[in-house]
Amino acid sequence: MNFQVTVLTILVSYPDGFALMADLKRDLAILATSGRDWAERTKRLAARVPVLDIFSQGLVERLNGGWRITEKGRGVLEFMEARPAEMRTESAVPATEPLDSAQASPDLAARRSGRSQRVQRRRAARERARAKA
Repeated sequence: MNFQVTVLTILVSYPDGFALMADLKRDLAILATSGRDWAERTKRLAARVPVLDIFSQGLVERLNGGWRITEKGRGVLEFMEARPAEMRTESAVPATEPLDSAQASPDLAARRSGRSQRVQRRRAARERARAKA
């Protein structure tokens, strides 16, 4: 499992892209134990941006006891999740520089996997349950 890709994927599923450390750790633990499919998927995604450092590249910021994905981070994740036919040629996107969100196709966010949408629905249901308690 690629930790940095997993963090980006988790954060993008939260409202405003912000997650408290406890929530982030819980989600990381779930995905880390979810099997080989998730590990292989994160390896494939990480291969599209070989030089990935979520903090030094400004993809994730630390604040208020948690982490938040930036617009630049959303753009990089969209680039990694794009199907090969949608990706730019390797010469157009240097491997050492993450893709700016302005360069990312606006409709890529709508193509997020069904899994991300399910995670968001579950998270929203948990928040509603906490609010009622």
